Formats: sequence, C-alpha cells, structure tokens
Amino acid sequence: MKTRTGLALLAVISTLGCVTESAYKKEETKANEASKAAEQASAQKAAADKLNAQLESEVKANQVQIQKLQDELKVTVANQILFPEGGWEIHKAGEETLNKMIPALNELKGQRIDVQGYTDDVPIGPELKARFPSNWELSTARATDVVRYLASKGVDQNMMSATGFGDTHPVASNGTAEGRAKNRRIEIVIKSSAQ
Repeated sequence: MKTRTGLALLAVISTLGCVTESAYKKEETKANEASKAAEQASAQKAAADKLNAQLESEVKANQVQIQKLQDELKVTVANQILFPEGGWEIHKAGEETLNKMIPALNELKGQRIDVQGYTDDVPIGPELKARFPSNWELSTARATDVVRYLASKGVDQNMMSATGFGDTHPVASNGTAEGRAKNRRIEIVIKSSAQ
C-alpha cells in the first residue's frame, strides 16, 4: 500500500512540474508565429531598403513614396509616372519604374501584394465614358494593368490582387490641381499573407 501511495504521489509531483501537451503545443505555435512574423518583418524591411535604393530618383522627385507601416510596406506611385493622362494602360516610363521594383517583389515569400488604384473626383470625360462608367472602374483597370504587368515579368501572380477604390479615399483636397494629382495614384501594399 505504501508503494502505491508513493507512486501516486510521485506521479502527481512529476505532473505538476510538467507542461501539458496542449499547453506545449500552444506555446510552440505562438513561438512559430512570432518567428514567422519577425521573418516577414525582416523581409519587408529588406524590400523597403531595396526599393528605396532602386527608386531613389523617383522618391527624390516625389513621384514615389515608400512607407514602412506597422505590419505592411506601402509604395505609393503617382499616376503620371505610370499612365498617360486619362489612360489605364502602363506607358514606357511606367514600365521602367515597375521594372525597378520587380527584384524586390520577387524576393518576397509568404507575403501578399495588393495593388490598389485611386482617382480624383473629376468625372470621366466623354472619350472614356463608353469604356468606364465611373472613376471606380478606371481605378480598377489601372490596378489590374499593374498586376498583369508585374505577373508578366515574373512576380508570383498567386501573391497579388488588384482593387480599385475610385475617388473614395482621397489623400489630399480635390479642390486643387496639386491635390487631385496626389489622389490619382497606385498603392502597392505588401503585407503578411496571414493578414
């Protein structure tokens, strides 16, 4: 009887010092997620550094802005550097700018690349009205053309999406030509695929 009580007591004591398997797995999952998040943050920082170096002249000319936010990297490109006035297909200078981004985008793993199109609030002119009922469709066509171009140059299309927001998210007043120019933009947002 003493032996059984001693064994039971030993089992209770050893159990108290151990972590349950489910608690261990939870901690292991948390550690893996933290490690993955740190890895992705490091990859985003490396991408930001590479993009800043590759797009130095465009950044200095205020045609491109690169922002490292909490869990994402945002590259804002002025429309005039990518598209002809009122157009939706990337012109030669736009291709050259995107080509500078491709090496950094190709190095990303486990990330999403959301290409977002924006316009000012000036209604579409008669020449575009037949093709695009509103600025929303125009912004979507621009974002889609950027995704299509990046995919044609080897960026993993499974990592990308295109969204048009039209004039719904202005970053400046549409009351001035300068403000409208800021609102006409493409944002390439890089974030963890888990988000």
